[in-house]
Amino acid sequence: MSRIGKLPITVPANVDVTLSQENLVTVKGPKGSLSTQVDRDIIINQVDGTLSVERPTEQKRHKAMHGLYRSLINNMIKGVSEGFREQLELVGVGYKATVTGATLELALGYSHNIFLALPQEVKATAVTEKGKAPLITLECNDKQLLGQIAAKIRSLRKVEPYKGKGIRFVGEEIRRKAGKTASK
Repeated sequence: MSRIGKLPITVPANVDVTLSQENLVTVKGPKGSLSTQVDRDIIINQVDGTLSVERPTEQKRHKAMHGLYRSLINNMIKGVSEGFREQLELVGVGYKATVTGATLELALGYSHNIFLALPQEVKATAVTEKGKAPLITLECNDKQLLGQIAAKIRSLRKVEPYKGKGIRFVGEEIRRKAGKTASK
């Protein structure tokens, strides 16, 4: 049995979970509303503030979806109650970030600035402190969307292994290379 799939999901008091006949799971909470379509074979039971996800058979396809849908529903519940946050830091001379409305403007050492339109669900802030790398903070209730936007921003200037310049997640370990050494 799937170790993740068999764990029950506790639903907080301020979150409302609705299951429809078409296996559409809708979760509403203080941070917004999310919904996802669950495969028709997966069974979702709601009892006394807990959800359980079950699979009908031991087929490989059912085993694969069991833990997946449990994790997706758990992330939706956590997203509408607490929300998710991702922080990126810009390491490099002259790298800057500014947020105006729903647009993120990045100066990453290219000949032009990069303007990135953010979805309305994602809230972004950019902080620049003297002596520290600029910091971009992204907040959203949808974990998948947040991860996709953070990966898109990171892909604009990947961290290079020699000097460590680029966009990285806060706390991310970068493997550094030694580089050339002068001979004689």
